[in-house]
Amino acid sequence: MAKRKSKDKEKSTKRLKSEADLTDSEDTKADETKPSDRSTTESKDETTEKHYWLFKGEPETRIVRGQDVKFSYFDLEREQKPVCWEGVRNYEARNSMKQMKVGDYGFFYHSNCKQPGIVGIVRVVKQAYPDYSAWDDKHPYFDEKTDKDNPRWFMVDVESVRALPRLVGLHELRTEMAAGGEGSPLWAMKLLRRGRLSVCPVTEGEWNHVISMADRVVD
Repeated sequence: MAKRKSKDKEKSTKRLKSEADLTDSEDTKADETKPSDRSTTESKDETTEKHYWLFKGEPETRIVRGQDVKFSYFDLEREQKPVCWEGVRNYEARNSMKQMKVGDYGFFYHSNCKQPGIVGIVRVVKQAYPDYSAWDDKHPYFDEKTDKDNPRWFMVDVESVRALPRLVGLHELRTEMAAGGEGSPLWAMKLLRRGRLSVCPVTEGEWNHVISMADRVVD
């Protein structure tokens, strides 16, 4: 995939954008809000209260404006250092990133591929800051309407933690939700209810249940 140098030379930039962010649906347009008052600077210490998220990356080749936006969990592992989660152009997904804190964990979900599902765990290492890729007219997700003095898009930095013992596929997640009905820990999971979001929150109950699913022995 195409690489770009970050302003922080110790971190590489990646095309981590999901097809879900190419356009805003009517409901996500309603979520265009002013940036929150949360600090967007990097925290020296991890927060004591952890929150959980889900990030979508595309493990198979897809060309956008002449560049391959492919990026899998295993590509992230090979980086062996934090990367910018750039290119999100959806307001609800952006707002999720603006709520993230250093030390939060996230699932890495492979999307837009033959076997979509959760494959690994990442950790947030830098809180939200302006996504300068939006100002780059050579970037696949350049946004000519954004303003450097009043940034519209933000990104966080993440690092790989570990791959799950096995992929927990989308079909398996949906089956698990349906089997448990309204009592299922996955009943209200954003991934299953708002599937187009490339970044979304995960509750602690959902997180723990998916981890237990990954540990199951499957024939």
